[in-house]
Amino acid sequence: MRHVIALDVGGTGMKAALVGSDGTLLYEARRPTGRERGPDAVVEAVLGFAADLRAIGQERFGTAAEAAGVAVPGIVDETDGIAVYSANLGWRDVPMRSLLSERLGNVPVALGHDVRTGGLAEGRIGAGRGAGRFLFVPLGTGIAGAIGIDGRIEAGAHGSAGEIGHIVVRPEGALCGCGQRGCLETVASAAAVGRAWAAACADPEATAVDAAKAVASGDERALAVWQEAVDALADGLVTGLTLLDPHCLIIGGGLAEAGETLFLPLREAVRTRLTFQRLPLIVPAALGDAAGCLGAGLLAWDLLSTEVTA
Repeated sequence: MRHVIALDVGGTGMKAALVGSDGTLLYEARRPTGRERGPDAVVEAVLGFAADLRAIGQERFGTAAEAAGVAVPGIVDETDGIAVYSANLGWRDVPMRSLLSERLGNVPVALGHDVRTGGLAEGRIGAGRGAGRFLFVPLGTGIAGAIGIDGRIEAGAHGSAGEIGHIVVRPEGALCGCGQRGCLETVASAAAVGRAWAAACADPEATAVDAAKAVASGDERALAVWQEAVDALADGLVTGLTLLDPHCLIIGGGLAEAGETLFLPLREAVRTRLTFQRLPLIVPAALGDAAGCLGAGLLAWDLLSTEVTA
């Protein structure tokens, strides 16, 4: 049976799958990255995991994987297949595509940015299917974005398109890791909401999940924290939709798990900020934490389709 290898590498864990030509997940597995042992150990963990998947595919289906796709966090040069920089993994200029191809018997390998790869899956087989143009925004520890155009994801001239989390929405706000003040992710990420709620309720262990529960119960302090985040998120999204004019905004990540506790006020906040712009659909992501792995599989199959066409 024809299949490819798909890997989604996170800061502490990896999700992987063998993916059939129709997108079916034929086999799934997870492993830690071993980040505590240093960046070289993470590289070896990825390569070893992929090699094990190749062996499993060979044993189960009688043939080796024809290609591989891998999604990683950070700055990614998708054209040259280099993980330029990843704070989460401690990587700088890791030639992941060539290393992985060599480990897998010189099969073609696609390297993608984790959020853009997840956005590819959401656009083709998830919440954005049929949308044509969409903006995928996961709200997690930080905030990133993926710009979807007719079944592909726009990477930008330098591999950093879609970084909506670094739009400044509160110029006098908190210092962001990027060096600016008041970036969207300093106010509206799940991590930021957790920090704000922890301060408001005087519980240093409180999280964004706790904030959402408190909002649902009518806690006035939580409502204030939540509304501040929603307003900032709406400001950032309106900037994005003004530039991109998408058919839909797909919101994912941990904060989106709050469901209508997030989406009801967010839709209204976006609507009230629009003047000439068309209001897009604002919908939750459909694929959850499987999006990156599914997207990596799509990247691998796209490579094979391109080779056939060429």
